[in-house]
Amino acid sequence: MITSAFCASILFFATACGAQGIEQDGAGGQEVLLVQQPWEDLVVENEIVRQVLEENGYEVTVQEVSVPIGAQALADGSVDAYLGNWWPSQEPVFSDHLDSGDIEVLGTLMTGTTYAPAVPAYVAEEHGVRSLADLDGNRDLFGGEFIGIEAGTPGNEYILDAIGDDAYGLGDWELVQSSSAAMLGEVERRADEQEPVVFLGWEPHWMNVQWDLVYLEDPEEVWPGAGEIRVLTRAGFESNNPDVARFLSQMEVDTATASAWINRLSKDGDPVETVAQEWIAQNTDEVEAWLDGVETADGQPAEVSGA
Repeated sequence: MITSAFCASILFFATACGAQGIEQDGAGGQEVLLVQQPWEDLVVENEIVRQVLEENGYEVTVQEVSVPIGAQALADGSVDAYLGNWWPSQEPVFSDHLDSGDIEVLGTLMTGTTYAPAVPAYVAEEHGVRSLADLDGNRDLFGGEFIGIEAGTPGNEYILDAIGDDAYGLGDWELVQSSSAAMLGEVERRADEQEPVVFLGWEPHWMNVQWDLVYLEDPEEVWPGAGEIRVLTRAGFESNNPDVARFLSQMEVDTATASAWINRLSKDGDPVETVAQEWIAQNTDEVEAWLDGVETADGQPAEVSGA
């Protein structure tokens, strides 16, 4: 069952973030407003953007909100850009805004991602759970519970849809919505005790290094998965902010790099400012490629010091 500490973390997250909204108005010109969720790779990417752009005369503000609130903020022009559009898993949240043109796809930041329900390998090996179709026959093993992340996140919504549709016989299961950190803490506790657990997993992330995971097969195709992470902007951002848009569109990150960032933040406890600063200093050629053709806020060729 869920521990009291885990429940407390759920309550704290709901209190702190449940009614969260965007408090700022959209910006143009030299100011850039970004949104994020508490996902370590996205947090580092936004910090890299902040450090590089501020070195070149721009002002960058980052605000943490849920995925649905971030989507609405982009659609109504309250914020400028989002570097965490996992696709196609976030399609239900963003598709209408993309179809209407209120949100635009600026580029692809990362390919080769994974996002799906997962179990530790010891569960798959001992109990034969390798597919979503194997879950209901082992309901007692899991207590009929999925462990999820932030409420409103597309991954949670897919699980809720599967429960609502009784897909794979999961109609009497429960999704425990929490936060990414709370979910991982609960998985870690159970993994240490070799206890069964099914939860939302993704790559890049340190969880794939910490634990041997099995991402569950989906023969009925109720789960869209995720193959890439895209950069989204509000409508008109590229025409209003061509240099910043060019920089963001030229950013590319591989899964190994992102996993290394995540490991430093989550397992080593390094500050995000340090992780970003050191990575920039060690990868100036790559950052300079992202800045190719980009101008500073006052019209000079953009550059990175690497200091």
